[in-house]
Amino acid sequence: MSRLFHSSFGGFVVAYVIVIAPTAAQDAAPKNADTIFFQKQIEPILKQRCLGCHSHAAGEMEGGLTLDSRSGWLQGGERGPAIVPGKPEKSLLVAAIRRHDPQLRMPPDEPLAKREVELLVEWIRRGATDPRTKPSPLPTSSPTDWWSLRPLDRPAVPTSVAGGTPASTIDAFIRNQLHQQGQRPAPEADRRTLIRRLYFDLHGLPPDPAAVRAFVEDRDPLAYEKLVDRLLNSPRYGERWARHWFDVIHFADSHGCEHDVFRPHAWRYRDYVIERLNADIPWSRFIREQLAVDHFFPQESNLLPALGFIAAGPLELSRAGTAPITFDYLDRDDIVTQTMAAFTSTTVNCARCHKHKFDPITQSDYYALQAVFAGGGKGDVTYDLDPTLAAERRRWTILRNAANSRDPDVLLSQAYARTLASWIATNQKRVNAWKPLVPETYVSSNGTLLERLSDHSLLATGPRPDTDIYTITCTLPADKLTALRLDVLSDERLPKHGPGRCENGNLHLNQITAQLFRQDEAAAQPLSFRRATADWNQAGWTISHALDDDNKTAWGIFPKVGQSHSAVFELAEPQASTQGNRVVIQLKQIHGGGHLIGRLKLYASHMDGAETAILPDAIQAILATPAAQRSAEQKLSLAAHVLERHAEAQLAKLPSQQHVYAWSANYSHAKRHDQPLEPKQVHVLQRGNIHKPQELAQPGALSVIATLPDRFQLSDPDNEATRRAALADWLAAPHNPLTWRSIVNRVWLVHFGHGLCDTPNDFGRMGDVPSHPELLDWLAVWFRDDAGGSLKQLHRLILLSDTWRQASRTDTVSSATAASTSTGTDAVTRSLARMTSRPLDAESYRDAILQISGRIDFTMGGPGIQQFTQSKGRQTTPQLDYDAFDWSHPSAARRSIYRVVWRGIADPFMEALDFPDLGLLAPKRASSISALQALTLYNNDFVLYHSRLFAEQLGRESASLDDQLEQAVQRILLRDPHPHERKLLRTFANEHGLAATCRVLFNSNEFLFVE
Repeated sequence: MSRLFHSSFGGFVVAYVIVIAPTAAQDAAPKNADTIFFQKQIEPILKQRCLGCHSHAAGEMEGGLTLDSRSGWLQGGERGPAIVPGKPEKSLLVAAIRRHDPQLRMPPDEPLAKREVELLVEWIRRGATDPRTKPSPLPTSSPTDWWSLRPLDRPAVPTSVAGGTPASTIDAFIRNQLHQQGQRPAPEADRRTLIRRLYFDLHGLPPDPAAVRAFVEDRDPLAYEKLVDRLLNSPRYGERWARHWFDVIHFADSHGCEHDVFRPHAWRYRDYVIERLNADIPWSRFIREQLAVDHFFPQESNLLPALGFIAAGPLELSRAGTAPITFDYLDRDDIVTQTMAAFTSTTVNCARCHKHKFDPITQSDYYALQAVFAGGGKGDVTYDLDPTLAAERRRWTILRNAANSRDPDVLLSQAYARTLASWIATNQKRVNAWKPLVPETYVSSNGTLLERLSDHSLLATGPRPDTDIYTITCTLPADKLTALRLDVLSDERLPKHGPGRCENGNLHLNQITAQLFRQDEAAAQPLSFRRATADWNQAGWTISHALDDDNKTAWGIFPKVGQSHSAVFELAEPQASTQGNRVVIQLKQIHGGGHLIGRLKLYASHMDGAETAILPDAIQAILATPAAQRSAEQKLSLAAHVLERHAEAQLAKLPSQQHVYAWSANYSHAKRHDQPLEPKQVHVLQRGNIHKPQELAQPGALSVIATLPDRFQLSDPDNEATRRAALADWLAAPHNPLTWRSIVNRVWLVHFGHGLCDTPNDFGRMGDVPSHPELLDWLAVWFRDDAGGSLKQLHRLILLSDTWRQASRTDTVSSATAASTSTGTDAVTRSLARMTSRPLDAESYRDAILQISGRIDFTMGGPGIQQFTQSKGRQTTPQLDYDAFDWSHPSAARRSIYRVVWRGIADPFMEALDFPDLGLLAPKRASSISALQALTLYNNDFVLYHSRLFAEQLGRESASLDDQLEQAVQRILLRDPHPHERKLLRTFANEHGLAATCRVLFNSNEFLFVE
């Protein structure tokens, strides 16, 4: 059938025809956009932050106000109506949540997030639409007697089902309930509809016309089953279903909040999820990897990006330095909320300030979960992609640590005896490789007083200028000169008792120069150095900078400022030296800030090579002692010295590690530390107030599951990974009823558009009750026991059912079903009497256009694609311009899953198509129809560019307009155009062009919806 639409462009109205077949989207008007806005954005805020004290179900109506129905807030409380629809500035609720009045601040403990306030204000401004006509009911049973908390038992499958033998167990449950309601299931959808539905469900992409024709014409009775298996085994599957998981855990590529900065290594978690979904690992393993892969699978270093799960959410960076305790509690709150919602569909965060008002979750339970995550933080973590390489790095790191701790069991073991003996044999003859130089003259350019001590070192005293140059003259020994050595020595008279004069103990050597004065020559000979090495280099301030002739660079020793260090400078060419030759050495320290050397000693060597570069005096003394006379302490000191450097040398040979934004025990308050930190103490907070700590919380989970421990017995509580591992085991336990019901419900929701429980993040009393509770339990037990937690087997079971294969169009549904479900679309949806027609999500729409236009790039993985231009913002958050992006750039052709998603700066095109706000958990995509959406779909540069690109491709393939239009319909709508459609399309194309016609087809309901 044909429909006439009008669209306004630049002040004039163009009428155009969109050719479509009737869809279920046209059968019944969609929910009012304001109702959807309330249900998706407002109701969750009210449930989580308000109804605990202002509802009938909670048994509390503080101030006489209830917010669980429209009539409640219209009537208001002691101060009068809480909301004036359309007038937020006159609404008491707005005044309370803005908290300007000390006597009117709600919630009384922790204020709402800025985004939550904005949403409530916008809701009231739009008229405060609220479909809740009745207050929430009072609970009538024990708090623990609730469907989601009951033990999982496999229900009996209905055996007597009207309409013949069901194709699957799913169909038996569905048909049994339909029969009880006097309904009949819809017939199976036609094959074109089925293949298109299947492709979008599993791949987020349409099939190509050839695949549709092949499937429609395939007479093999197993053709559909084979198609399901082929799509499940495609790498496109992981790309599609990873996106659903990222919605659930609000994963994005930036911090969000006030300091919304980029996370350049977050993408490795994205690639991890895609790979693991394609590998179809058991759900219990998926849980354990994401919470504690470092504990359960330490040998599989390539899986460390799994810990990106814990770091998926936003980070309130502005509080990390200014309010660290608040930062800790709020960051852990987001992690706990995300983890428990994602895996168990519970709202534990409602127990932050008091016991959960509706569900049996105590405040102690909530803070026990916070204690699980008290030992680390979010940041860039290093790891090895190759487990073999990781094992080698681990080996040398263990040896280095053993040397630092002087562990005799490791250092004096047979494993390293040969290495130690070889080093001693090589270096024994070099005991006297370094001769100390005696300073004869020593001057400072800017007033430092240099004093020669009895050991021939120089001590800097007196004024400390910002910059200085030390010039030191020494007589050389009568021998070959191959290298000079500078020791910067610790001294108790200097700041930090180290070798530097700066307040923080550091020093900066910008440049070293040396000149050789021979007795028989009048002119000095400049000495050139070929290499510099040091026993320690500050990050970015290496000893090589002392040779680069750049006054902006230097050698530094931070943070090891409290100990002596050595640097060796090897001459480019050895120099012969006779008795009486002198060397003049200049040490330029011109970086500023008083970063000067406080005590130093100079040496000269006649040996070749750098092995003797940093032999401390104590080690030389040990080597000078005959081996048979060395004490046990000397042997241990020698082994520690040799093997530490051996381990460092081996580590230096290994390739650089990868980075991922993830969870690590080395992070606290968004800062990385060299060593893992001990877990912080977590207190139960009175009313959630950090200034009112009560008893200490012990790591644990929910006490409501009687068959599982509520507090964890940890062998090593200070090892924070064991805490996470204990929670992972609790979640993945076979007898945890929440976990297994939660995941099968999520998969069902995506396949049908609605869950068996339609509040996927809330299985509690404020959430939905299942439409088919026996089916939900049967699926959970089957998935856990029979399928072994295989998501692909769960998909297969659902997709092969008659229920999923039903038609959605009303003209194919039986009259009995249509009559019995005339009360509305929601009743049909819940009864599953027919399939639900669903709009394409933002990614599917975008990727479908890329594929149809022939441009899509199926390259997998790698850093995210920034489809915007970026400029410096007023503070740390940059400015992004999505409109300025060049759609001809090759990166524009990548699939949507690889886009950089900036948490707080949404892509207007994707946002118009209901891409979620990932500052919040998004367990279920909103589905709206608005004027803004229609205009975006027709006028956005992405659509314009690819419509033109597609038209050009059609033009290259055929010069005939009729052929071009036929191909356009076949590739976009996956069918041939009807005779009357050909005429309408030809007329439109002649008037507006082929590109505009393609754009119209891309905007047709037949393309925008999946039947």
